[in-house]
Parts: sequence; C-alpha cells; structure tokens
Amino acid sequence: MRCLVVSVVLFISCLGVGGDATEGKAQAAEPSRPNIVYILADDMGIGDVQAFNPEGKIATPAMNRLAAEGMRFNDAHSGSAVCSPTRYGILTGRYSWRTRLQSGVTWGYSLPLIDSQRMTVASMLKSQGYNTACIGKWHLGLEWGLKDPSKKPSDDPKEPWDNIDFAKPITSGPLQLGFDTFFGISASLDMHPYVYIEDDHLTDIPTKEVAASGGKKFWRKGPVGDDFQHIGVLDRLTDRAVDYIETQTADKPFFLYFPLPAPHTPIVPTEAFQNKSGLNEWGDFVMQVDSVVGSVMQAIEKQGLTDNTLIIVTSDNGATPKADFAELKAKGHNPSSVYRGNKADAFEGGHRVAFIARWPAVIAAGTASDATICHTDLLATAAEATGAELPADAAVDSVSMLPLMKDADTPTVREATVHHSVNGSFAIRKGSWKLMFCPGSGGWSTPRPPAARKQKLPPLQLFDLATDIGETKNVADSHPEVVQELSQLMAQYIERGRSTPGADQENEVEIRLMK
Repeated sequence: MRCLVVSVVLFISCLGVGGDATEGKAQAAEPSRPNIVYILADDMGIGDVQAFNPEGKIATPAMNRLAAEGMRFNDAHSGSAVCSPTRYGILTGRYSWRTRLQSGVTWGYSLPLIDSQRMTVASMLKSQGYNTACIGKWHLGLEWGLKDPSKKPSDDPKEPWDNIDFAKPITSGPLQLGFDTFFGISASLDMHPYVYIEDDHLTDIPTKEVAASGGKKFWRKGPVGDDFQHIGVLDRLTDRAVDYIETQTADKPFFLYFPLPAPHTPIVPTEAFQNKSGLNEWGDFVMQVDSVVGSVMQAIEKQGLTDNTLIIVTSDNGATPKADFAELKAKGHNPSSVYRGNKADAFEGGHRVAFIARWPAVIAAGTASDATICHTDLLATAAEATGAELPADAAVDSVSMLPLMKDADTPTVREATVHHSVNGSFAIRKGSWKLMFCPGSGGWSTPRPPAARKQKLPPLQLFDLATDIGETKNVADSHPEVVQELSQLMAQYIERGRSTPGADQENEVEIRLMK
C-alpha cells in the first residue's frame, strides 16, 4: 500500500569530509566483468580505521593498504544505523524502511525480510553468469522448519525456540535470493541459535543451551551446537571465505558477500589479538577484523585475480557503545572520530562509515572521493559494471558509484540520501544540509528519544555539515526554506516508493515520517 506521510517540514544537508587530492584518473579501457568481494564489518566505527582517522590508535595496516591501493569514500553512509536494515539495502538497493521493519532489527528466528521475488545483487549477478556465495552473518530472516507450521515466529527478541525443528532444512534464505552457497550464522553473534548453517541445513543440531554472558562478551542464553564457540566464529568464517576464493579462476567471475560478525558483541578477540591494541578488547577485535581483510586480499592475490577484482570494505553502521567509548577516549581513541553519536543514531556517528574500494583495472590508487554514497548503491553499481539492465521495480534507492570510481573528482551523483535510526526516526541529506525528523538522537546516544521528548526539544533538527560537522547547532529556525525543501523531498521519496528516476513503486507498509 502507498505510505501515508505525516505532514512535516524538515531539511537535511551534509557536506563531505575533505580527502587527499586525487593522484590520477581511471584507465580509459573498459575491463571485463569484475569479480566482486564485499566485506561488511559489523559495528566498526569510522574512527576505528586509520585511513579515515589519522588520530586513531588502532593499527589497521590491511585496510590502510587497501585504501592506498584504491579509493577512500569520505562521505559514505549505511542505509540504516543498525544491522538488518543495512543488510537489506546492500543486497536489494532499496531502503529497508519500505518493508515491515520500521524500527529495530530481525532476530534469530525471524521470517525472511527480503521477498524471494525481489532482485538482489546476487540474483542479478548470477543471471550474468557469476558464481555467488554468502559467507558470514546473514541477519535478514530465514524460513526455519517448524514443528507446528501454523505458529509462525515473530520479530521479537524474546521469540522462543521450542517450535523450531533444527533438523529440518531452511526453505527460504540466501539460496533463494541468488546465492549458490551459504555458510554462516543466522543473525548477530549475540543472538541465538548459536549454530553454523551450511546452505540449507545446520552443521550440528543443537541439543543444549549456553548460559547468557555479560559485559563486552555479551550474548543471550540460547541453543548452541557442539561445533560452535563464539570466540572461534570469525576465524572459521574467514577460513571458509579464503577457501572459496581459492577455488575461483579468471574463467568465470564471482561475487563473494562476506558480512563479518565482528567487532559486534560479543567482543571476543582470539588469543593472537588479545592485548595487542594497547586499548581494550574492542581495539583488539578491530585489529582481528583488519587481519581478516588482509587474509582476503592475500587470497585474491594468490589466485592472480587482483587487477579485475572490485573489493569493498565497509561497516554496517557506527560503533556500538559496548566498545566503551569512555575507556577508549581516555587513551586518545574515538570510534566515531569527529562525528556525533554512535550506532543506532540518526546523528552522523550512527551511519557515516568507512568505505574503501579497490579495483586496479578501474580505480586509480591512492584516490579519495568526497561524493555522498550509500550502501544501497551496490546493486546499481554492479549492474552498470556488468552491463545488466535492471527492471523498474529493482534498485529503487540505488545509484551507481561507477562514475565516482572512474574519476574521484566526479561530484555527488545522488540527489539526496535518507538515513534511518534504530527507533525508526528519519533524516535526509542533500548537499551540506541534513534534516533530522526527530528530537534528540533517535537512537542510543544522548539525548535519547524519551529524554528528548521529556525535554520538549525541537521535533526537527537542521544542520549545515559544511560548517558544523559535529552537529552542534540546530539552524532549522533560521533556514525555513531548506526545511521546506527537504521535507517535501522526503515526502516525495516515501510517496513514490523510490528515490531514483523511474516508475512509482509500492511500499510494503504505511510509513509514518514522524515517530
């Protein structure tokens, strides 16, 4: 049904962070269809990567090298400030707020969020002759086998597992969305069931439960397989990803979607990385994530596939407060760098992310783009890179990044970008203007939504990121024309079911602009 929009006026604007001067242009010759490797860190802050935060105290040599050999995108944004919605946008090129998921995330037993008939990056590339694999954290819902099929699971974090038949195959998941193979976990590493999934079945049927864990090692009580230990998951997934790459050749292109479960809670670096950062467990775990990137780069190089492989490394949202910002800042490190807020927020710290792309055949080494991009842009980019035509109902919020990759000086190709917080609050960004349709953060940093309402803070916040990157001064009252323009544009994006040119599409639910 077409979403209804509560009448409101707000304008958003954001200016890209300055980057190094570009050192060259991309090659003129068009390469063959590239291999695509997409590494998605979980909760890694933009300030955790030295290539984006020279003041950062965590050593990230692999990501630094990748940036030196490719392009940094200094104004990159996740489609949401939390996990599941971002993943939906990456694979479909569509904002997740157009679905049933109006706030929060899916859980370990949630039903599939992506309709099996919707085009994904994987299904599009598979139609173009690609091998396709997903290895890692899924977190987009699955169709589990049920003991009583009439009792469907919900998106409730307290959903019981007594109706799940773990011995039955999963009938809707990555394999139904274009992936040839899947190996990974159903949701976040702190969400049960704690089992490995191989294609459509479990590698071990859980017959026992693991007790809950707290602090930085937080996870919930739930069923666990005998072959599952939280601390070993990242290594096991990395081994599988490397093994997959080492089976690929130049004869057929491949797409590897590699969503990591780290450094999200439980923050459990392996012994090789414990105490290595000199900060805390968060710093250690980020260093382990960096080593994963290095292992993938090495595997690609070993296969002789570097030149025509597009490898992207980014994060699904900002850093979690579980990193212990106070402890880290006391040692001179800020996971959010200069940006306000953290994971879950509509503020920049919630959704501005590190984004590195290397593709030697196209991207000039050591370059940086200040153009605004969004995670939803992968599908349109992959389509243009492979010459695929997209149907009218696909990639409705996706804009190709290929022109930016070919020339770092290319200005922003997006008209505007929509941000979404954990409680469903919207923001819209156009140019240097950012309009937030909520009082407070819309998430977990202060002022949180209840406190913001209690304090009767303004319901609209307008920031000029060109002069106020820290979002400290709400200028909505002094720029009513900007508020009006951006509010109308946001309403249009909702009403049309898309933010890109093309035929109007339907949203899956009614959407309220103001929460």
